[in-house]
Formats: sequence, structure tokens, C-alpha cells
Amino acid sequence: MKKSFRSSFVVIGIIISIIFLFSISSLNGSTTSRSVGISEIVTTLNDGHIVEITSTDDTVTAITDTKERLIAKKEISVGIYEVLTDAGADQELLAKVKVTIKDPSGIGHYLGIALSTLLPFLLVIGIFWYMLRQAQKGSMQAMSFGKTKAKLAGMSSQDRQITFKDVAGLVEAKTEISEVVEFLRDPERFHKLGARIPRGILLIGSPGTGKTLLAKAVANEASVPFFYVSGSEFVEMFVGVGANRVRDTFETAKASAPAIIFVDEIDAVGRHRGAGIGGGHDEREQTLNQILVEMDGFDTDDAVIVMAATNRPDILDPALLRPGRFDRRIILDDPSMKDRVEALKIHSVGKPIDPAVDYQVVAERTPGFSGADLANLVNEAAILAARANHTTIVQHDFFEAIEKVMLGPERRSHILSPREKEITAYHEAGHAIISASLPHSDPVHKISIISRGRAGGYTLKLPSQDKYLKTKSEFDAELAVLMGGYTAEQVVFNELTTGASNDLRVASGLARKMVVQFGMSEKFGPIAYSEKHDTSFFGHEFSQEREYSEAVAQDIDREVRLLIEQAAVLAKKILTDKLDLLKSVATQLIEKETLEQVEFYQLIGRPVPVVSH
Repeated sequence: MKKSFRSSFVVIGIIISIIFLFSISSLNGSTTSRSVGISEIVTTLNDGHIVEITSTDDTVTAITDTKERLIAKKEISVGIYEVLTDAGADQELLAKVKVTIKDPSGIGHYLGIALSTLLPFLLVIGIFWYMLRQAQKGSMQAMSFGKTKAKLAGMSSQDRQITFKDVAGLVEAKTEISEVVEFLRDPERFHKLGARIPRGILLIGSPGTGKTLLAKAVANEASVPFFYVSGSEFVEMFVGVGANRVRDTFETAKASAPAIIFVDEIDAVGRHRGAGIGGGHDEREQTLNQILVEMDGFDTDDAVIVMAATNRPDILDPALLRPGRFDRRIILDDPSMKDRVEALKIHSVGKPIDPAVDYQVVAERTPGFSGADLANLVNEAAILAARANHTTIVQHDFFEAIEKVMLGPERRSHILSPREKEITAYHEAGHAIISASLPHSDPVHKISIISRGRAGGYTLKLPSQDKYLKTKSEFDAELAVLMGGYTAEQVVFNELTTGASNDLRVASGLARKMVVQFGMSEKFGPIAYSEKHDTSFFGHEFSQEREYSEAVAQDIDREVRLLIEQAAVLAKKILTDKLDLLKSVATQLIEKETLEQVEFYQLIGRPVPVVSH
């Protein structure tokens, strides 16, 4: 109430000042004013150009027939007629002029004097009042600095509430979380058997797998207060603020118990203790200590469940992951083909999808796509359909969107010279021929020499089914396919270009993993020569420590080189034996720029591979 009154007072004062200033400006600005002597007014009067004269105590104001205002000073004790007559005014002309004598004691006179005197004081008082108000606001902010940043879900209106039905796949994850929701709804059902409610649920998954989406579904399904906060909102530069916010968050949740607290990106505050620069006394570690105490300390509340999400479980503190704190760890994998079909249908709700669109075919072309990738895919398809002035989103829009998400937009303005176009065509044809020739390689879906992103051309090959394990034969085939473009340039042009640089980088990384991680080297056998990364404050890549000698490192380099050379030899043999086929595919690419799956396999005289569901 006081705040409203003060605000109204300030507004009224500003309005009065504006009106006063406006009135003065309107009075002074209506005609042109000029300060003159009495003699000039008399001369103008005798010339017949004065139409009105106004007199006050010490001022004579004459208005001419051209609306010009002439202002002159006079003695206070002398009347206007006496002043003009003594100055030589023509009596007949003076009698024709309207003369007004104003009394200076009017309310306007005193109001003008009062405002002109008080206005500076009011301005100074207003400045001090504003500074005092800002100081009070700052003190209130300082008092609330350690308050929780957690927000209560459901307070803001949403067009569409997310439920478990809107989360495709993740069957096991939804089952685990649904059980906790049921525990909160009907605790007696579990208490009869001596079951204790889980204190914490940790959602672990790669970016885009649906951790936050699942939490939103829980917020709408739980029927209990759901508080959500980001891990980074606990940490501040001032020591003790984060711990105080943690206490306040749990106190708020306990007041509304049973309740759920969701901490997104908990790795921002839950990193392994003792790895920071400040030792055990830095702000982040103090905040983590408070979280540990609140979740399972002397004073805990079984009616408050903590949910958290992270894509870096390897850096979390062990005390945070032990039973009694995060009792359940739910792994969210990338969706399977069946889940991708369901996700595409969910994200297509409300969009004009052509009835001929086959989600199964789209899902086959999107292995490894996360839920967020699929949502982006459907959105990109809608944008491409709008760009092409389609009334509905057709299958081709989805295919174009897949390539745009994976490789980037087409760069048709990036025009290759005839020579570069020919080299690119043989390069991509080399990849495709080798992929189609090896039994353990993935089927080719499309070949193009149209630039996308940073790629001058691309060969799109995708697995025929979801794979969770890969064999050495498949890796060997992959290395040979990667070397296909490199060897095609050697075989056809007897020259090498920079176009194979990315293929060589990927092949080198894959070969090294085969040797040091997967135990797929005959020389080294089933031994993993992994590199130990330092989990310091500066991150994993700041320093690395090898767990093997320099001699072993040289042997690893030789083994990696051997794998790549064997792949190159295999690729060169295939392309040499099928040189006519290579030239045929490259010629068609130069002519059409793009070959779809059916066209490619017809060209090489082989049936299109059947996709396994």
C-alpha cells in the first residue's frame, strides 16, 4: 500500500511539473517576443502598428498587427499612460489601442513564483527518494540471494501437457519412474511389505535421449508438487550461497511433501570432490556436501524424492551415487527402430502429413538418431515442405530433412569445375562400389556429388537393422569403405587430392580403437591399452597419462598403420577388378549428380538389400 502511494505521489508530481512547463512554453511560444525600449513601442504606436498594450508593475507589453510581442521595462510608480505620453505617443492613436492593466496579485502569479521556487527542491527530494528505494531493493535482494531458485511445475500455462504417452520408447525407464509415482500416490501399498521409497532417481543418457522430457511427463503425472531447478543455479561466486539454496530448496519441498525435486544437469554441481583448484573449500564442493546431507543425513524426509539428469555419470562423486541417495540409475538409450517410428508419429501430431508417408522407411534411414534429433527432423521436414509450397509434408521432405540434419544444407551455389566434379564422382563411386561388394558392409542408400555442409559429395550408407554389437569383420569392411575414395583417386587418376582427408581421419581413429580398446589386434590380443584422462578442474583433455610404455606406443602405431594399409589394399583390389563398374557409376553421377538406392543397385546389377525389422 505504501509503495503504491509513493508511486502515485511521484507520478502526480511529474504530471504537475509537465503541465507547468507546458503552460509556460505555450504562453511564451505562441507569438514572437522581443525586448525593446519604450521609445520603440511609441514609434510603432505612432506608425499605427500597435493593436494592444498590456501593463503590469514594471513591464509594458505591446502586440503589433503582425502578432509580434514587444516587451519594455518601466518604473513601477509611473502609470502606463503617463509613460507613453511623456515618450511622445500620439493621443488619438493611443485612444484607439486596447490598453489592459493587470493586477500582479493574481493566483497565477503566486503559483508561478511558488512552482519556480519549489520545483528544484522537489526534484532533489525525488532523487534522494529514488536512491533510498533502490538501496532498500538491494538490501531485499541481498536477503533473498540465498533463497531457492527452484520453480514449481504447472504454475505456467502450457498449450499441451506432456504425459508418458508423449514419450516414445523408454519402456523400462517409464516403468521405473511410474513405480515411484505410484509410491507417492499410495504409499501404504508399499509400506505393508516394508518397502522404503527410493530417495533418488538418476536419469543417465546421451544428449537428446529424453531425460528432461521424461521429467516433464513425471511433473504432469505425479499429482504431487514437482520442483525443478538446474544444477548451475545452485553455484554462485559467493561461498555459502549454493549450500543455502540447497537447504531452502529441500525446506520448500518438505513443506509441500510428498514432493519431487528435479535437478537438471546435476554434473554442474556433483563433480568428484577434491579435483578442483580450491580443494575442499570451494563453493561447488560445499554445495555438493549440502546435497549429500539433505538426501541422506541425520534429518531426512522420505516424502521428498530427488530426480536428477546427467550425460556425464563418470564424473559424479561416488558419495552421490551410493544407495540411500540415488537408489535408482535409469539408463536412457537411443531409440530403437520401433521407438523411432513411434517418436516420429508423436512429433508429427498437429502437422499436415501426407497419408503416403511411411514412417517405417524414415525410421530405417535414421539409425543413431536421438529423440531430440527426430523432433528436429520433423520440424526440418515441415520447413522444407513450406519452402517448396507443399500443402502437406511428403516422404521426399523427410528424406531431404534427414540429409540436412546429418550433413547440412545443400550448397548448389558451390559449383565444382568439370575436373573437380569428375574427381568427386569417382571418389563417391569408390565408396559405394566397395560398400556393395563387401558382405559385412552396410547397404548404400544414396550417392550424391552435390555439396552439403563441408562435404563436396557423400555416400549415404545405413545399417539394415539396429546394432548394439559390431564385429571385427564389420570394422574391417568399414575401413575398406573409408579408403574407397582414396584408392579410387589413385586407380583412376594416379593422383591424390585433399578430398580424402576426413575419410583418413575417421579411418585412423577407428583403427586405433580396434587396437587399444576393442582388443581386435592379432599382435596385442585381448588387452585394452586405454588412455587415462585427468578429471581435473580443467577438463578431460587438459592432460593425458598413458598406461603403457613408449615402445608399446610405437607398436600400436605400427599396428594401426597395418590395419589401414590392409584396408587400402583390399579397396584397391576391388576397384581394379570392377573398374568398368566404377566408371559406369561415376559417369551416371556426373550426369545426374544424385543416385538413389534403387538406381545404384540396378546399375551394378544387384538386388536392393532387404531391411530386417
